[in-house]
Amino acid sequence: MPERVRVVVTGMGAITPIGLTVSETWENALAGKSGVTPIDQFDTTDWPVRIAGAVRNFEPERYISRKEARRMARCSQFAVAAAQEALADARLSPPLPEPERVGTVIGVGMGGVEVALEHTAKLWRQGPVGVNPFALAASLPNMPSYHVSLLAGAQGPITTPVAACATGSQAIGEAANLIRHGCADVVIAGGVEGLIIDASVIGFAAMGALSKRNAEPERASRPFDKDRDGFVLAEGAGVLVLERLEHAQARGVHIYGEVLGYASSSDAYHIAQPDPEARGVRRAITWALRDAGVAPEAVDYVNAHGTSTPLNDTLETFALKKVFGEHAYKLTISSNKSFFGHTMGAAGAIETILTFKMFEEGMILPTLNLDTPDPECDLDYVPWTPRPAQMRIALKNAFGFGGQNACLVLSKWESAAL
Repeated sequence: MPERVRVVVTGMGAITPIGLTVSETWENALAGKSGVTPIDQFDTTDWPVRIAGAVRNFEPERYISRKEARRMARCSQFAVAAAQEALADARLSPPLPEPERVGTVIGVGMGGVEVALEHTAKLWRQGPVGVNPFALAASLPNMPSYHVSLLAGAQGPITTPVAACATGSQAIGEAANLIRHGCADVVIAGGVEGLIIDASVIGFAAMGALSKRNAEPERASRPFDKDRDGFVLAEGAGVLVLERLEHAQARGVHIYGEVLGYASSSDAYHIAQPDPEARGVRRAITWALRDAGVAPEAVDYVNAHGTSTPLNDTLETFALKKVFGEHAYKLTISSNKSFFGHTMGAAGAIETILTFKMFEEGMILPTLNLDTPDPECDLDYVPWTPRPAQMRIALKNAFGFGGQNACLVLSKWESAAL
Protein backbone atom coordinates (compact mmCIF):
# COMPACT_ATOMS: atom_id res chain seq x y z
CA MET A 1 0.00 0.00 0.00
CA PRO A 2 1.48 3.42 -0.93
CA GLU A 3 2.56 5.66 1.93
CA ARG A 4 -0.08 8.20 2.95
CA VAL A 5 0.51 11.71 1.59
CA ARG A 6 1.31 14.13 4.41
CA VAL A 7 -0.38 17.54 4.36
CA VAL A 8 1.19 20.46 6.21
CA VAL A 9 0.27 24.09 6.88
CA THR A 10 2.77 26.70 5.69
CA GLY A 11 0.80 29.94 5.80
CA MET A 12 -2.01 31.47 7.84
CA GLY A 13 -4.10 34.64 7.66
CA ALA A 14 -6.94 35.91 9.84
CA ILE A 15 -9.42 38.76 10.17
CA THR A 16 -11.24 38.57 13.52
CA PRO A 17 -13.08 40.79 16.02
CA ILE A 18 -9.87 40.92 18.09
CA GLY A 19 -7.33 41.40 15.32
CA LEU A 20 -6.73 42.06 11.64
CA THR A 21 -3.84 39.60 11.44
CA VAL A 22 -2.96 36.24 12.96
CA SER A 23 -0.38 37.77 15.30
CA GLU A 24 -2.72 40.53 16.48
CA THR A 25 -5.50 38.01 17.09
CA TRP A 26 -3.13 35.72 18.99
CA GLU A 27 -1.69 38.46 21.19
CA ASN A 28 -5.12 39.84 22.06
CA ALA A 29 -6.39 36.36 22.87
CA LEU A 30 -3.41 35.75 25.15
CA ALA A 31 -4.22 39.03 26.88
CA GLY A 32 -7.83 37.94 27.41
CA LYS A 33 -9.30 40.66 25.22
CA SER A 34 -12.93 40.30 24.16
CA GLY A 35 -14.16 41.28 20.71
CA VAL A 36 -17.83 41.37 21.69
CA THR A 37 -19.22 44.92 21.72
CA PRO A 38 -22.53 46.78 21.37
CA ILE A 39 -23.84 46.84 17.82
CA ASP A 40 -23.46 50.28 16.25
CA GLN A 41 -23.88 49.44 12.55
CA PHE A 42 -27.67 49.84 12.86
CA ASP A 43 -30.22 50.78 15.49
CA THR A 44 -31.01 47.98 17.96
CA THR A 45 -32.58 50.15 20.66
CA ASP A 46 -35.67 48.03 21.22
CA TRP A 47 -34.16 44.71 20.21
CA PRO A 48 -33.69 41.73 22.55
CA VAL A 49 -30.10 41.32 21.30
CA ARG A 50 -27.85 44.37 20.94
CA ILE A 51 -24.33 42.88 20.91
CA ALA A 52 -22.09 41.12 18.39
CA GLY A 53 -18.51 40.25 17.56
CA ALA A 54 -17.87 42.75 14.77
CA VAL A 55 -14.58 43.24 12.94
CA ARG A 56 -13.46 46.81 13.67
CA ASN A 57 -11.22 49.16 11.67
CA PHE A 58 -11.19 46.93 8.61
CA GLU A 59 -10.37 49.04 5.53
CA PRO A 60 -10.91 47.06 2.31
CA GLU A 61 -8.79 49.51 0.30
CA ARG A 62 -5.70 48.28 2.17
CA TYR A 63 -6.08 44.99 0.30
CA ILE A 64 -8.23 45.71 -2.75
CA SER A 65 -8.74 48.64 -5.10
CA ARG A 66 -11.68 50.85 -4.15
CA LYS A 67 -13.44 49.98 -7.39
CA GLU A 68 -13.19 46.24 -6.80
CA ALA A 69 -14.06 46.51 -3.12
CA ARG A 70 -17.37 48.21 -4.02
CA ARG A 71 -18.26 45.21 -6.18
CA MET A 72 -17.57 42.68 -3.44
CA ALA A 73 -19.56 41.51 -0.44
CA ARG A 74 -17.95 41.94 2.97
CA CYS A 75 -17.22 38.21 3.19
CA SER A 76 -15.23 38.34 -0.08
CA GLN A 77 -13.28 41.36 1.17
CA PHE A 78 -12.38 39.47 4.35
CA ALA A 79 -11.37 36.38 2.37
CA VAL A 80 -9.03 38.30 0.08
CA ALA A 81 -7.42 40.11 3.04
CA ALA A 82 -6.83 36.90 5.00
CA ALA A 83 -5.59 35.10 1.87
CA GLN A 84 -3.03 37.84 1.22
CA GLU A 85 -1.62 37.36 4.70
CA ALA A 86 -1.60 33.56 4.37
CA LEU A 87 0.13 33.59 0.98
CA ALA A 88 2.77 36.06 2.16
CA ASP A 89 3.31 33.95 5.28
CA ALA A 90 3.83 30.88 3.07
CA ARG A 91 6.26 32.84 0.86
CA LEU A 92 4.02 32.48 -2.17
CA SER A 93 3.76 35.56 -4.38
CA PRO A 94 1.01 35.72 -7.01
CA PRO A 95 0.98 34.75 -9.78
CA LEU A 96 1.96 31.36 -8.37
CA PRO A 97 4.19 28.89 -10.16
CA GLU A 98 2.42 25.79 -11.54
CA PRO A 99 -1.00 27.40 -11.09
CA GLU A 100 -2.83 24.24 -12.20
CA ARG A 101 -1.46 22.49 -9.09
CA VAL A 102 -2.91 25.14 -6.75
CA GLY A 103 -6.46 24.66 -5.48
CA THR A 104 -8.92 26.92 -3.67
CA VAL A 105 -11.42 25.84 -1.02
CA ILE A 106 -13.00 28.81 0.75
CA GLY A 107 -16.25 28.08 2.56
CA VAL A 108 -18.97 30.43 3.72
CA GLY A 109 -22.08 30.00 5.81
CA MET A 110 -24.38 32.36 3.92
CA GLY A 111 -22.36 34.48 1.50
CA GLY A 112 -23.05 38.09 0.61
CA VAL A 113 -26.54 38.25 2.06
CA GLU A 114 -26.21 41.95 2.83
CA VAL A 115 -25.70 42.74 -0.86
CA ALA A 116 -28.77 40.78 -1.89
CA LEU A 117 -30.90 42.47 0.78
CA GLU A 118 -29.61 45.95 -0.03
CA HIS A 119 -30.36 45.66 -3.71
CA THR A 120 -33.72 44.01 -3.16
CA ALA A 121 -34.64 47.05 -1.06
CA LYS A 122 -33.41 49.35 -3.84
CA LEU A 123 -35.53 47.47 -6.34
CA TRP A 124 -38.63 48.00 -4.19
CA ARG A 125 -37.85 51.71 -3.72
CA GLN A 126 -36.55 52.69 -7.15
CA GLY A 127 -37.53 49.93 -9.56
CA PRO A 128 -35.07 48.22 -11.92
CA VAL A 129 -32.98 51.36 -12.40
CA GLY A 130 -31.73 51.11 -8.79
CA VAL A 131 -30.19 47.65 -9.09
CA ASN A 132 -26.40 47.34 -9.29
CA PRO A 133 -25.40 44.95 -12.13
CA PHE A 134 -22.79 43.40 -9.85
CA ALA A 135 -25.18 42.78 -6.94
CA LEU A 136 -26.34 39.29 -7.85
CA ALA A 137 -22.84 37.98 -8.50
CA ALA A 138 -21.47 39.61 -5.32
CA SER A 139 -24.06 37.81 -3.19
CA LEU A 140 -23.24 34.30 -4.45
CA PRO A 141 -21.64 31.95 -1.86
CA ASN A 142 -18.80 30.96 -4.20
CA MET A 143 -17.52 34.52 -4.64
CA PRO A 144 -14.94 34.36 -1.79
CA SER A 145 -13.40 31.28 -3.46
CA TYR A 146 -13.44 33.03 -6.82
CA HIS A 147 -11.78 36.19 -5.52
CA VAL A 148 -9.09 34.23 -3.67
CA SER A 149 -8.33 32.08 -6.71
CA LEU A 150 -8.15 35.23 -8.84
CA LEU A 151 -5.78 36.87 -6.35
CA ALA A 152 -3.46 33.86 -6.37
CA GLY A 153 -3.87 32.95 -10.03
CA ALA A 154 -4.83 29.49 -8.76
CA GLN A 155 -6.12 27.39 -11.66
CA GLY A 156 -6.49 24.03 -9.90
CA PRO A 157 -9.56 22.53 -8.23
CA ILE A 158 -11.95 25.02 -6.67
CA THR A 159 -14.96 24.48 -4.46
CA THR A 160 -17.08 26.24 -1.84
CA PRO A 161 -18.23 24.22 1.18
CA VAL A 162 -21.44 25.62 2.66
CA ALA A 163 -22.04 23.76 5.91
CA ALA A 164 -23.23 26.44 8.35
CA CYS A 165 -21.02 26.50 11.45
CA ALA A 166 -19.01 23.45 10.30
CA THR A 167 -17.90 25.19 7.10
CA GLY A 168 -14.38 26.32 8.02
CA SER A 169 -13.31 22.92 9.32
CA GLN A 170 -14.90 21.14 6.37
CA ALA A 171 -13.02 23.42 3.95
CA ILE A 172 -9.69 22.50 5.52
CA GLY A 173 -10.53 18.80 5.53
CA GLU A 174 -11.65 18.81 1.90
CA ALA A 175 -8.53 20.76 0.93
CA ALA A 176 -6.31 18.19 2.63
CA ASN A 177 -8.09 15.43 0.72
CA LEU A 178 -7.45 17.21 -2.60
CA ILE A 179 -3.74 17.06 -1.84
CA ARG A 180 -3.88 13.45 -0.62
CA HIS A 181 -5.70 12.39 -3.79
CA GLY A 182 -3.03 14.00 -5.97
CA CYS A 183 -5.27 16.75 -7.35
CA ALA A 184 -3.08 19.61 -6.06
CA ASP A 185 0.24 20.34 -4.35
CA VAL A 186 -1.01 23.53 -2.68
CA VAL A 187 -4.53 24.48 -1.60
CA ILE A 188 -5.63 27.84 -0.20
CA ALA A 189 -8.34 26.89 2.27
CA GLY A 190 -10.52 28.39 4.95
CA GLY A 191 -13.82 29.96 5.87
CA VAL A 192 -15.37 33.41 6.03
CA GLU A 193 -18.47 35.22 7.23
CA GLY A 194 -19.67 38.84 7.22
CA LEU A 195 -23.12 38.68 8.77
CA ILE A 196 -23.39 41.52 11.29
CA ILE A 197 -26.50 42.87 9.59
CA ASP A 198 -29.97 43.53 10.94
CA ALA A 199 -31.65 40.56 9.25
CA SER A 200 -29.09 38.08 10.61
CA VAL A 201 -29.10 39.38 14.16
CA ILE A 202 -32.88 39.53 14.48
CA GLY A 203 -33.25 36.19 12.69
CA PHE A 204 -30.99 34.33 15.11
CA ALA A 205 -32.54 36.25 18.01
CA ALA A 206 -36.01 35.10 16.93
CA MET A 207 -34.73 31.51 17.06
CA GLY A 208 -33.72 32.07 20.67
CA ALA A 209 -30.12 31.22 19.77
CA LEU A 210 -28.35 34.45 20.82
CA SER A 211 -27.18 35.69 24.20
CA LYS A 212 -29.18 38.59 25.66
CA ARG A 213 -26.43 39.69 28.05
CA ASN A 214 -26.50 43.16 26.50
CA ALA A 215 -25.26 45.01 29.58
CA GLU A 216 -22.03 42.98 29.68
CA PRO A 217 -21.03 42.29 26.06
CA GLU A 218 -17.54 41.04 26.91
CA ARG A 219 -19.05 38.45 29.28
CA ALA A 220 -21.83 37.24 26.99
CA SER A 221 -19.94 34.41 25.26
CA ARG A 222 -19.41 31.93 28.10
CA PRO A 223 -19.00 28.37 26.83
CA PHE A 224 -19.55 25.58 29.37
CA ASP A 225 -20.65 28.04 32.06
CA LYS A 226 -23.84 27.28 33.98
CA ASP A 227 -25.22 30.75 33.19
CA ARG A 228 -24.68 30.71 29.42
CA ASP A 229 -27.73 31.82 27.48
CA GLY A 230 -26.79 31.59 23.81
CA PHE A 231 -24.05 32.35 21.32
CA VAL A 232 -22.84 35.76 20.17
CA LEU A 233 -23.03 36.33 16.42
CA ALA A 234 -19.63 37.32 15.01
CA GLU A 235 -17.80 37.73 11.71
CA GLY A 236 -14.32 37.21 10.31
CA ALA A 237 -12.12 35.04 8.11
CA GLY A 238 -9.44 32.40 8.47
CA VAL A 239 -7.34 31.23 5.53
CA LEU A 240 -4.57 28.62 5.55
CA VAL A 241 -2.10 27.44 2.92
CA LEU A 242 -1.99 23.65 2.88
CA GLU A 243 0.83 21.86 1.04
CA ARG A 244 2.04 18.42 0.24
CA LEU A 245 4.93 17.88 2.64
CA GLU A 246 7.56 17.26 -0.03
CA HIS A 247 6.46 20.38 -1.90
CA ALA A 248 6.84 22.51 1.23
CA GLN A 249 10.22 21.00 2.08
CA ALA A 250 11.50 21.63 -1.43
CA ARG A 251 10.64 25.31 -0.96
CA GLY A 252 12.32 25.40 2.46
CA VAL A 253 9.41 27.18 4.13
CA HIS A 254 8.27 27.25 7.74
CA ILE A 255 5.81 24.49 8.68
CA TYR A 256 3.25 25.18 11.41
CA GLY A 257 1.90 21.68 11.71
CA GLU A 258 0.08 18.88 9.98
CA VAL A 259 -3.51 17.96 9.12
CA LEU A 260 -3.59 14.31 10.12
CA GLY A 261 -7.24 13.46 9.59
CA TYR A 262 -10.72 14.69 8.78
CA ALA A 263 -14.29 13.45 8.78
CA SER A 264 -17.79 14.81 8.45
CA SER A 265 -21.16 13.38 9.40
CA SER A 266 -24.84 14.25 9.51
CA ASP A 267 -27.13 14.03 12.51
CA ALA A 268 -30.14 13.63 10.19
CA TYR A 269 -32.15 14.71 13.20
CA HIS A 270 -33.27 18.37 13.37
CA ILE A 271 -32.59 21.67 11.63
CA ALA A 272 -31.32 23.42 14.77
CA GLN A 273 -31.27 21.02 17.73
CA PRO A 274 -28.45 18.48 18.01
CA ASP A 275 -29.18 14.79 18.37
CA PRO A 276 -29.66 14.27 22.14
CA GLU A 277 -27.37 11.23 22.02
CA ALA A 278 -24.75 13.18 19.99
CA ARG A 279 -24.49 10.25 17.61
CA GLY A 280 -23.53 12.35 14.60
CA VAL A 281 -20.88 14.23 16.57
CA ARG A 282 -19.46 10.98 17.95
CA ARG A 283 -19.28 9.50 14.46
CA ALA A 284 -17.41 12.53 13.10
CA ILE A 285 -14.87 12.48 15.95
CA THR A 286 -14.36 8.71 15.70
CA TRP A 287 -14.01 8.76 11.92
CA ALA A 288 -11.56 11.69 12.02
CA LEU A 289 -9.36 9.83 14.53
CA ARG A 290 -9.55 6.71 12.35
CA ASP A 291 -8.66 8.71 9.24
CA ALA A 292 -5.65 10.13 11.09
CA GLY A 293 -4.58 6.76 12.46
CA VAL A 294 -4.60 8.27 15.94
CA ALA A 295 -5.81 6.47 19.07
CA PRO A 296 -8.16 8.51 21.30
CA GLU A 297 -5.68 8.42 24.19
CA ALA A 298 -3.04 10.11 22.01
CA VAL A 299 -5.07 13.35 21.80
CA ASP A 300 -3.82 16.09 24.14
CA TYR A 301 -6.14 19.00 23.41
CA VAL A 302 -9.61 19.66 22.01
CA ASN A 303 -10.42 22.98 20.39
CA ALA A 304 -14.12 22.76 21.15
CA HIS A 305 -17.01 23.96 19.07
CA GLY A 306 -18.11 25.47 22.40
CA THR A 307 -20.78 27.88 21.23
CA SER A 308 -22.11 28.98 24.64
CA THR A 309 -25.58 27.57 23.95
CA PRO A 310 -27.19 25.37 26.59
CA LEU A 311 -27.59 22.33 24.31
CA ASN A 312 -24.31 22.42 22.36
CA ASP A 313 -21.91 22.61 25.29
CA THR A 314 -23.60 19.84 27.25
CA LEU A 315 -23.81 17.51 24.26
CA GLU A 316 -20.25 18.22 23.10
CA THR A 317 -19.06 17.28 26.58
CA PHE A 318 -21.22 14.14 26.48
CA ALA A 319 -19.78 13.18 23.07
CA LEU A 320 -16.19 13.62 24.27
CA LYS A 321 -16.86 11.37 27.25
CA LYS A 322 -18.39 8.72 25.01
CA VAL A 323 -15.54 8.74 22.48
CA PHE A 324 -12.60 9.19 24.86
CA GLY A 325 -13.86 7.36 27.94
CA GLU A 326 -11.70 8.02 31.00
CA HIS A 327 -9.17 9.83 28.81
CA ALA A 328 -11.74 12.63 28.44
CA TYR A 329 -10.78 13.76 31.96
CA LYS A 330 -7.12 14.04 30.90
CA LEU A 331 -7.85 16.25 27.90
CA THR A 332 -7.36 19.99 27.95
CA ILE A 333 -10.28 21.68 26.20
CA SER A 334 -11.08 25.30 25.39
CA SER A 335 -13.40 27.38 23.24
CA ASN A 336 -12.00 30.29 21.26
CA LYS A 337 -15.55 31.60 20.80
CA SER A 338 -15.30 32.93 24.34
CA PHE A 339 -13.06 35.70 22.95
CA PHE A 340 -15.13 36.94 20.03
CA GLY A 341 -18.32 34.94 19.62
CA HIS A 342 -19.34 32.60 16.84
CA THR A 343 -17.92 33.55 13.45
CA MET A 344 -20.15 30.97 11.76
CA GLY A 345 -18.62 29.86 8.43
CA ALA A 346 -15.23 31.22 9.51
CA ALA A 347 -15.18 29.60 12.95
CA GLY A 348 -13.51 26.29 12.13
CA ALA A 349 -10.77 27.98 10.12
CA ILE A 350 -9.98 30.74 12.64
CA GLU A 351 -9.96 28.23 15.48
CA THR A 352 -7.71 25.85 13.52
CA ILE A 353 -5.25 28.72 13.03
CA LEU A 354 -5.28 29.42 16.76
CA THR A 355 -4.70 25.72 17.45
CA PHE A 356 -1.56 25.76 15.29
CA LYS A 357 -0.42 28.87 17.17
CA MET A 358 -0.94 27.00 20.44
CA PHE A 359 1.26 24.16 19.16
CA GLU A 360 3.95 26.62 18.16
CA GLU A 361 3.87 28.78 21.27
CA GLY A 362 3.40 25.97 23.80
CA MET A 363 0.45 27.81 25.33
CA ILE A 364 -3.21 26.83 25.51
CA LEU A 365 -5.70 29.66 25.09
CA PRO A 366 -8.31 29.57 27.85
CA THR A 367 -12.09 29.66 27.91
CA LEU A 368 -13.09 33.12 29.06
CA ASN A 369 -16.10 33.81 31.29
CA LEU A 370 -16.16 30.32 32.76
CA ASP A 371 -17.12 31.43 36.25
CA THR A 372 -19.49 28.67 37.33
CA PRO A 373 -19.03 25.40 35.45
CA ASP A 374 -22.18 23.58 34.45
CA PRO A 375 -22.32 20.34 36.49
CA GLU A 376 -22.88 18.47 33.21
CA CYS A 377 -19.75 20.08 31.76
CA ASP A 378 -17.20 18.65 34.15
CA LEU A 379 -14.07 18.35 31.99
CA ASP A 380 -10.98 20.58 31.96
CA TYR A 381 -11.93 23.66 29.92
CA VAL A 382 -8.91 25.79 30.95
CA PRO A 383 -10.93 28.62 32.54
CA TRP A 384 -9.82 32.24 32.18
CA THR A 385 -6.02 31.91 32.18
CA PRO A 386 -3.68 30.71 29.39
CA ARG A 387 -1.86 27.52 30.34
CA PRO A 388 1.66 26.50 29.31
CA ALA A 389 1.56 23.04 27.74
CA GLN A 390 3.45 21.03 25.16
CA MET A 391 0.73 19.61 22.94
CA ARG A 392 1.35 17.05 20.23
CA ILE A 393 -2.10 16.18 18.84
CA ALA A 394 -5.35 18.16 18.85
CA LEU A 395 -8.94 17.58 17.82
CA LYS A 396 -10.87 20.48 16.26
CA ASN A 397 -14.65 20.15 16.51
CA ALA A 398 -17.21 22.06 14.43
CA PHE A 399 -20.95 21.43 14.32
CA GLY A 400 -23.52 23.33 12.28
CA PHE A 401 -27.20 24.01 11.76
CA GLY A 402 -28.79 21.14 9.89
CA GLY A 403 -26.84 18.64 11.95
CA GLN A 404 -23.64 18.96 9.90
CA ASN A 405 -20.50 17.96 11.76
CA ALA A 406 -16.85 18.30 10.73
CA CYS A 407 -13.81 17.29 12.78
CA LEU A 408 -10.10 17.69 12.14
CA VAL A 409 -7.16 15.94 13.77
CA LEU A 410 -4.16 18.28 13.84
CA SER A 411 -0.58 17.83 15.00
CA LYS A 412 2.42 19.85 15.97
CA TRP A 413 5.07 19.76 13.27
CA GLU A 414 7.30 16.73 13.56
CA SER A 415 9.54 15.69 10.69
CA ALA A 416 8.94 11.99 11.32
CA ALA A 417 5.47 10.60 10.69
CA LEU A 418 3.42 10.03 13.84
